[in-house]
Amino acid sequence: MQKTKLLLTSLTLTGLLALAGCSFPGVYKIDIQQGNVVTQDMIDQLRPGMTRKQVRFIMGNPLLTDTFHANRWDYLYSIQPGGGERLQERVSVNFGADDQLVGLSGDFMPGVSRDQAILGEGSGVTTPQTTQQVEEKPAPGSLLEQIQREVDDVKVVPVPTPEPLESTPQ
Repeated sequence: MQKTKLLLTSLTLTGLLALAGCSFPGVYKIDIQQGNVVTQDMIDQLRPGMTRKQVRFIMGNPLLTDTFHANRWDYLYSIQPGGGERLQERVSVNFGADDQLVGLSGDFMPGVSRDQAILGEGSGVTTPQTTQQVEEKPAPGSLLEQIQREVDDVKVVPVPTPEPLESTPQ
């Protein structure tokens, strides 16, 4: 009887310690991601006039397709970094009567990067990025300048079209 009580007490104490280990500080907690992963690169590839198939190829299958709003696809994404605050993003893609992309709305907009904020990197403040490319000229006499000169001097030669084969035997 005494051994049974001791065994039961020790098993209970071991079980309680094992359960208490789940809430100890410093224990790794996984990131929880749900929904469609939408990146700024995906949004930047969308163009008005794209078909539903083209949008599906870029964005993937929508998370929500509403029966009452057949011309709208909703993409939702949420992430909760281990023990942190949950962040949620939403994008709605709207199609016209001819099944072509007419617009989008939500937390992502073309040209404005929010990827770092979603992933929890940086300060969380987003600023519009200007996409002006400044073309730097290679240094005179460098290998890059020589390659660029050769590329610029290339002459376009049209590809000859082949003669059709005769279908009658001779």
